[in-house]
Amino acid sequence: MWDNHHALDFLAKLLLALVAMVFLYGISLQLIRPPLFPIKEINVQVTQGAEKNNKQLQNITHAQIENLVKNEIEGNFISVNLTAVREAFVKLPWARDARVNREWPHGLNVTLEEHQALAYWGSHALVNTYGEVFRVTADVDLPIFIGPNEASAHEVTQQYRRFNQILAPLRQHIAQVMLTQRYAWRIQLNTGTVLELGRDEIEQRLTRYVSVYNHSIARLNQQEPLAYVDLRYPNGFAIRMPETIQRKEPHKSATRRET
Repeated sequence: MWDNHHALDFLAKLLLALVAMVFLYGISLQLIRPPLFPIKEINVQVTQGAEKNNKQLQNITHAQIENLVKNEIEGNFISVNLTAVREAFVKLPWARDARVNREWPHGLNVTLEEHQALAYWGSHALVNTYGEVFRVTADVDLPIFIGPNEASAHEVTQQYRRFNQILAPLRQHIAQVMLTQRYAWRIQLNTGTVLELGRDEIEQRLTRYVSVYNHSIARLNQQEPLAYVDLRYPNGFAIRMPETIQRKEPHKSATRRET
């Protein structure tokens, strides 16, 4: 073997390659360990959907971010786990999404998207503008959505927007939307009036309510807003007067109107 120059040459190259690999491995270990390449800057930007903007954080606080950076981010610029950092930011209250990337030589860029609360989901959660349910502690004035399950929140959100568009000519707004277990729709207006829409032709029924309101329902609304309007009739609607008026005029507590 020792007289085989080709074998000796190959063995020498192999040993040299092994030494180089061990050397590079040792260097790489030093590079990924602090204090080399420490993370000195974490830049947090705010985004609304897919677009970045100059808005400030509305609900996530700087103290929460500082605490996260102190306790959740490990390693240096090279070794830091970006997936773990993203997951830590997404766990912040009010955080809907986060994107994290490195910025040479010692920074991290974090793009945060906050939940934009649209409504309460029952009494225990909120719904954002995407129709997603999330849980935070909040004390804000918002409409209430009620549905058979959280998966229905997206449908309720879409229908809420459509209902408000139809009601816009009357300058009436929705205080509560309910989708029942039987998938029937009921809405309560900011005036206190409850509109029963049922399961079929719900937008057409609400449109009919708007079209006849000024020359029919509004006249009954002069003293107090109506308590209840049932729009499920094909050619009319049934109304219930407020209790205060019912006590004065019990024979007028319920009335059916043709349209």
